[in-house]
Amino acid sequence: MAEETSLANARIVLPDGVITGTLTLSNGVIAAIEEGGAVPAGAIDCGGDYVIPGLVELHTDNLERHIEPRPGVDWPHLAAILAHDGELASAGITTVFDAMRVGSIPSGNRYRKYARPVASELAALHSAGALRISHYLHLRAEVCSETLIEEMAEFGPDDRVGIVSLMDHTPGQRQFRDLAKLKHYVANKRGMSDAEFADHVAHLKHLRAVHGDAHEAAAVAEARRYGAVLASHDDTTGAQVAVSAAHGIRLAEFPTTVEAAQACHEQGIAIMMGAPNIIRGGSHSGNVSALDLAERGLLDVISSDYVPSALLLSAFRLARLWDNLPRAIRTVTTAPAQATGLSDRGRLDKGLRADVVRVAQVQETPVIRGVWSRGVKVG
Repeated sequence: MAEETSLANARIVLPDGVITGTLTLSNGVIAAIEEGGAVPAGAIDCGGDYVIPGLVELHTDNLERHIEPRPGVDWPHLAAILAHDGELASAGITTVFDAMRVGSIPSGNRYRKYARPVASELAALHSAGALRISHYLHLRAEVCSETLIEEMAEFGPDDRVGIVSLMDHTPGQRQFRDLAKLKHYVANKRGMSDAEFADHVAHLKHLRAVHGDAHEAAAVAEARRYGAVLASHDDTTGAQVAVSAAHGIRLAEFPTTVEAAQACHEQGIAIMMGAPNIIRGGSHSGNVSALDLAERGLLDVISSDYVPSALLLSAFRLARLWDNLPRAIRTVTTAPAQATGLSDRGRLDKGLRADVVRVAQVQETPVIRGVWSRGVKVG
């Protein structure tokens, strides 16, 4: 563990308020929080910068982006994982649930299997002490696939699977109710012709009809076997939320309508939205605005989704909307930690993990000036 570190003359963001004081890290945990503006000998003078808990990221596609930086390019995995780890640390993220798709479509060489070997490589780096931050797995169980059951069987309770999300990307519903939006997305990403896109849509609908119900039931059962939190994805209607609740889901990723978000709230299901949606002021898929949900009190957790640096940026954007910085910081720290059962992090309190971020502001933009993971400076 690192030597004792004290961050003094800091605006320390606690769950329900902000104090000026000194936060001391020792032996990997928060050793003390003391109010007052004095700078003890040997302490780091933060000059009024904020000190917040390390960010907790539940859903990021960033690892997939590093492994396949261009369509069809398979980058060396260990190098990709280390680059991903370093990027998240630099963005203030000290705990991440790495999203990996399980459920492939080998016919027609559409989507190849990759989760099990990458998870094993990630575990090897973890065992070697090569990672800067804390990593868990988030298995995105694609029910509209051919191989979901076989792929999920390759994981077990020792694999640090923290989340299993039920994904259904069958065209014409949920995220891509508007096929024109789906076509634009797929054409840009995969370069499909009109005929290839039509074949793609037909094939996915066929797979959902043949395998969907069995895959969904298997994913729910496997999440229980792993001891993982079960999440829904892109709920659109109250009826879909009712099914999610019946499965025991307690985390809803990116509900696409106010109706679905309201139903989640009524069922006690935590609502997670994407940081890019907040920064852009709307969904790239044409779905509900995260800011709209925030104004309605229907937003609990933020995920960086596909832009790691957006996580902290979005929290400060919410702080201006709500005029409440502690509340906004909770959406990227306390709330995601609680949603996944991590009681040792996500807030600044004596005895908890020393996962801490020092943040300044330049023209309303947060600027990270230091990141500590278990008391070790990693960014």
